[in-house]
Amino acid sequence: MKIRNIKFIIIYGLIILSSCQVVNKYQSPDVDSNGLFRGENPSDTTTIADIPWREYFTDSYLQTLIQEGLDNNSDLKIAYTRIQQAEANLSMARAAYFPNVALLGNIQQDRNSIDSKKRLGNQTTQYTLGISATWEADIWGKLNRQSRASYAQFLNSYAYRNLIQTSLIANIATSYYALLALDEQLKITIETVGLLKESTATMQSLMDAGMQNAAAVKQSEALLYQTEITIPDLKSQIWQSENAICVLLGRKSGAIERSNIGIQKVAGQLSYGIPAQMLAKRPDVQQAELSFRSAFELTNAAQANFYPSITLNTGTVIGYGATTLSDFFQPQNLIANILGSITQPLFAQKQLTGNLKIAKAQQQEALITFQQTVLAAGQEVSDILYGYMSSLSKNETRTKQVNALVTAVDYTKQLLIAGEANYTEVLTAEQNLLQAQLQQVNDKLEQLQYSVTLYRALGGGVNN
Repeated sequence: MKIRNIKFIIIYGLIILSSCQVVNKYQSPDVDSNGLFRGENPSDTTTIADIPWREYFTDSYLQTLIQEGLDNNSDLKIAYTRIQQAEANLSMARAAYFPNVALLGNIQQDRNSIDSKKRLGNQTTQYTLGISATWEADIWGKLNRQSRASYAQFLNSYAYRNLIQTSLIANIATSYYALLALDEQLKITIETVGLLKESTATMQSLMDAGMQNAAAVKQSEALLYQTEITIPDLKSQIWQSENAICVLLGRKSGAIERSNIGIQKVAGQLSYGIPAQMLAKRPDVQQAELSFRSAFELTNAAQANFYPSITLNTGTVIGYGATTLSDFFQPQNLIANILGSITQPLFAQKQLTGNLKIAKAQQQEALITFQQTVLAAGQEVSDILYGYMSSLSKNETRTKQVNALVTAVDYTKQLLIAGEANYTEVLTAEQNLLQAQLQQVNDKLEQLQYSVTLYRALGGGVNN
């Protein structure tokens, strides 16, 4: 039979066999997103996650800090190394489609006895130089499935990078707003200390005039000292917050340049879009889905292990071979040893069956993890939306409370001087005013941080 006909038969046979690959096309898991955001069934697709972080965070100081963090943060650098590792694994998986080719040089010397007197007197030497190849034909799609699994893991590494990036942006922003809130609380406390000193001086004057007793002065002094003693704690918290932000930025501890909380704007309404958009953008959901995809492909690869494998073995050599080195590269010394095999597992069935069961269980685990991740994502967004709106609803009442207490402090001081109020009423009013002002700062911080966490929860801050 002619060589051309043999080649045709081999190629045709491989095509027929390749049509027998384990066919089980991957499909993303079904997700019921209806009602995923509790009490919300939005139809508006506008979402803050589509806003680039430079536009979402308008404070120029904060923008500079976020960019520095993206450039230098250690966790983000580690995420990039994981991408490099996954890329290398993918390259190796794809390389399995092609034969392993190596340069082979071999010297084989054989000696045997000529007769009973001349032992090992007969000697033959064989020199071989050529190319050795090994290759497995991917008839059943095992290598293809392994390559697809590696590709899913490669995409997973990018999703992990995006997860780190969104978390980093959110952590820097929330820490920055917390630092601004501490600045404002320190400012309010220092101003209150000044007012309490004036109040204490007034009490002293009234006592000197016989209108108050020493108890009034001491109670006023006690409130002053109680307020003053919180200042070192606030300064310590500011110091620690600056250091914590520096770690996020990948720099040594130091001061953080910043604006003030007064210029930060809180939106009255945040657009969150539909659940499907969140699921498409959230890196942790993407990671969970890609892990399921990888497990799915590996299950198919485990199934393909049950079928025979066709390989080109290590005995395959193309090159030159001769018993002498003279005229070694002559055409008559050309050799071509092709050794192929087909292997059907017979006695490894328990191992193969066990591997398949493990792969299927891992696939089921990945599916459950994906479903749980989706539920958790919906819960997080739902909690943030409700908490954000609840916090906004306090603003009007808090403003009325602060205004009323400012007036109460002023009135009680006037009544005290007129002798129509006692010192405890003044001290109580001053103390309540300080607490209300500090709570007002906390309310704004809470709302700013809700806006940040919602941005992250919806998948904002990725690739922009």
